[in-house]
Amino acid sequence: MTGLSIFPPYTHMSATRPATPLIRELGRADYEPTFATMRAFTDARTPDTQDELWIVEHPPVYTLGLGADRAHVLAPHDIPVVQTDRGGEVTYHGPGQVVIYLLMDLRRNKPGGKLYARQFVAKIEQAVIEVLAAYNLAGERVAGAPGIYIAQGPRKGAKIAALGLKVRGNGCTYHGVSLNVAMDLAPFTWINPCGYSGLATVDMRTMGVEAPLADVQQALAQELVRQLASTEAEEPATNNL
Repeated sequence: MTGLSIFPPYTHMSATRPATPLIRELGRADYEPTFATMRAFTDARTPDTQDELWIVEHPPVYTLGLGADRAHVLAPHDIPVVQTDRGGEVTYHGPGQVVIYLLMDLRRNKPGGKLYARQFVAKIEQAVIEVLAAYNLAGERVAGAPGIYIAQGPRKGAKIAALGLKVRGNGCTYHGVSLNVAMDLAPFTWINPCGYSGLATVDMRTMGVEAPLADVQQALAQELVRQLASTEAEEPATNNL
C-alpha cells in the first residue's frame, strides 16, 4: 500500500494552462490521507494551477457525504467509516474499483466561459456511460439518484458507478467518481448505498465483463478528458451533487 509521498509537487502554470488536465496514477492509497491531500491541493490553488485527475484504488472504506445519515451504515464489519465534505450519502470504496478524483477549476473549463456544476456532473456521468458502452454494457442516469445504473436486462436498475463532488464557492472541485470493475460486493450489502435501502450494486465482472482494472482506469480517465474538452451542447444533469 502506498502513502501520500507518491504525490509529486503541485503543478502551477505561469502562462496559459494546458488544454487537458494532468493525470496522476496513485496506485493503491488509503482514503484519509488522499482526502487530506485533495483539500490541501485545492487550498493551495492559484488561478494558474493546472487541473488534475487522480486515479486511485482504495483499501476498504465507507465514506459519508455531507447529507449522510449514519444509520445507513447498517453493519460496518470493521471497515473504517470516514466523514467527508462531498455531496451525497454513504458509499463504499474497495479493491477492484476505479476511483478518479477531479481537481478542477470550473470557471475556466468551458470554452468561452465557466462550466456549471450540473454540466460538470453530466459530463462525468456521460464519460462512465461511454466507457461502459465500450465494454458492451448499457448504463443510464436515474433522475434524482446520482450515479450510473444498468439500463437493461435482469439487473436493470442496479448501480455500477457512484458520483460525489465538492464544489467550492470559487468554482474549484474535488472528490469524483467511482466505477465498480471486479470487487467483493458484500460490503455494499452492509450499507444502504447512497441512502437507498435495498439498492442492488453490481460490477463489470457481475455483468460478464472481465477487464483489467488498469485498462478501465485509463479508459475512464481518457474519456473524462474527452468529455471535459467537448464543446457539444448538453442538457444539465438533474441530480444533486
